[in-house]
Amino acid sequence: MSPTGSSPDRVAEIAAEIAALGPALPGTLLQRHSRCNNPGCHCHADPPTLHGPYWQWTRKRHGKTVTRRVSTDHVDDYRHWLANHHRLRELVTELEDLALATTDQITGRTPHSTGTDKTPQNSVDPAR
Repeated sequence: MSPTGSSPDRVAEIAAEIAALGPALPGTLLQRHSRCNNPGCHCHADPPTLHGPYWQWTRKRHGKTVTRRVSTDHVDDYRHWLANHHRLRELVTELEDLALATTDQITGRTPHSTGTDKTPQNSVDPAR
């Protein structure tokens, strides 16, 4: 994303947009169908007619997968919160890009250079 306007102005715009986002949830919203434990149930027939649909919100928390059932009444809320999280990640990435451009400008580095910050062993460091 190329920043519009000056960096301080864009940073303020991003901060205002983040403040206005509202709840933001990471993860995925899924619709599931399942089988029960009753062997005579229609979900064990051939072909099966599974139970559901059931909505689930899944995310990672401390390296573990956490799943929560979501009522049909709240599916639209979760979709909105997940979209907010996606937008939050975009805005944070843009803030990081602006910070990198600022530090590149201060330190005199080429903007968004790739590779490592180390000087190759065979090259001459102009600072020496």
